[in-house]
This record gives sequence, C-alpha cells and structure tokens, in this order.
Amino acid sequence: MVQELVHRGHDVTGMVRPSNSSHPDWDGRVPVRIADLTDAESLIRATEGMEAVIHLAAYYTFHGKKELYDKVTVGGTRSLLQACVRNGVKTFIYCSSTEAIGPVKSPPADEDAPLRPFYEYGRSKVAAEKAVRESGASGIGWTIIRPSGFYGPGNVDDVAYWFITSFARNSLVTRFIVGSGMNRVQFVHVRDVVNAFVLALENPGVAKGQTYVISDDHAWSYRDLYSMMAELCGRRPPSRHLPKALAKAMMAPVEAFNRLTGRESFMWHMSTVDSVTSDRSFSSAKAARELGYRPSTGLRDGLRETIAWYKANGFL
Repeated sequence: MVQELVHRGHDVTGMVRPSNSSHPDWDGRVPVRIADLTDAESLIRATEGMEAVIHLAAYYTFHGKKELYDKVTVGGTRSLLQACVRNGVKTFIYCSSTEAIGPVKSPPADEDAPLRPFYEYGRSKVAAEKAVRESGASGIGWTIIRPSGFYGPGNVDDVAYWFITSFARNSLVTRFIVGSGMNRVQFVHVRDVVNAFVLALENPGVAKGQTYVISDDHAWSYRDLYSMMAELCGRRPPSRHLPKALAKAMMAPVEAFNRLTGRESFMWHMSTVDSVTSDRSFSSAKAARELGYRPSTGLRDGLRETIAWYKANGFL
C-alpha cells in the first residue's frame, strides 16, 4: 500500500508500533509516526495533520484470544476513529474482510449478503465495521473494503502462506481432499487489493459511505485449485477423499499437540476442515461498477509469482 501510494505521488506517513519503529522496505522515503492501537493518546498524535487514514492494522489470526480481538481490532478501531474525529480527518478507509460474511450459503456473496462469520476474527471485523459506520455521524467520510483471502510476494504467516507452503512441501495434510472437493474458494492478489484501496481514496465522492467486496473474478473448486497448485509445485495432485469426520479425527491430536507446544499452523485445525467444506465465493461487481475496479492478476500467474518469491526468500 505504501509503495503504491508513494508511486502515485501521494504524501504518505506510516504508522508503526514502538516495537517496529523502522520499516526497511520504505528506504527512508516515508516519514513514520510511532503509535499503537491500544494507546489512544498515541493515535491522536499519529493522526494530526492527516487528510485521510487507511486503517489496515488488526489482531490478525484466526485462532486467537477473544479479549485481544476486542481490545485491538474493535477497541483499537474505535480509538483511531475518535482520534480522526478530533483531528478533523476527512476520509477513513477501513480494511475489513470477507470473513465478516463468512461461509456463503448462496454464492456468490456481495455486500448485501447476511453476515455469518465463522471465526472470532470475522466477528471482530463485523464489530469494527459497525464502529466505522457510526463514525459517519461525526462527519468522517468512511469506506469499508472487504478483501477475500489475499496472497502475493511478501505475504507470510497467514492462511494463503500456510496453504501454499504446505502444499509445495507435500505436507501430509495436503495429500487428501476433504469432502467432495467441489466447494469453492476465492482469492485476490495483493496488488489488486491495494488498487481497490487507492481507487476508493482517489474517488471519495463515490466511495464515501460505501462497502465494497474485493476479490478475483473467479472462484475455484478446491479440486481444481489443488490441480493448479500441483502443476506449479511439480507434485501430483491429491486424489484420495476424506470424510469430514475422519479428517477432524486426524486433526485433533495434532491440533492439541501444537497448542501444548505453542506451535501454529492454520492447516492443522479442526475448524479448517469446516472451512474447506463450505463455500467462500464473492462478487466484486459493485466495486467494478462504482470504482472501476478490475482484478489484474489471475490466480495461476499470481501463484507462480508467489511461489517463486517464497523460494527466493527461503520460505520454500
């Protein structure tokens, strides 16, 4: 986001936590303000003189503690909004997630789909979205962006990272298809997510007070996704199917062991079995119609690029 905004000529200031007071990717081109979502006073200082705030930060894990979702994602968003109101910030663009929608009963889901978040992470996004909408009464021009699962070079330690690297390593958990394999999932490349935010920032008259789902233009069945990944990773696609109950029985002891030892992998949770046997298919038609959003990177090309980055940087 920062790289693209600088490239387009915007005057950008980055907000980082005290524990990460420098960002090597920015090469000194971007001034930094030190703040923390759990420190309301620091947010007032961080937002002084800002015309627009793009809020990307969150407690980002699917298997975290509810009190931290409430404190960081929900409470931190409220505190940041209050700081923006105090400092007269005109535009506030919030990064939510399609996990606020959750599993989709009637694919594809759009902005009007019922919200049925499966994870506490998604529930915290719903609550934060509510705070953002309520800020409109204080005069902030808000926009909410809901990206689907995003991926790309530089993406580590999240769902796409765990899936891609586990599959590339031929991990046991990726040698089977859970259920029919016909449930659908939809990703979006990080460049396309960034473009959507910039379109919202540069078209405030259109985007103000709106929510947009941002995704690729195609949802893939897990069976087709595994075949694509197998081709890119040089391995055989999984062909054996496991019923949900058996898959969960296999997951349970590994999940328990990981919990005891403090290890984490999204792939080894019983809840992941439920995720891959439900649909997450979305429509970005509203963003296309109102903002001119068009995804530029197809999944095959994007995955090839991402796998190459992981290999070049020692993750594979």
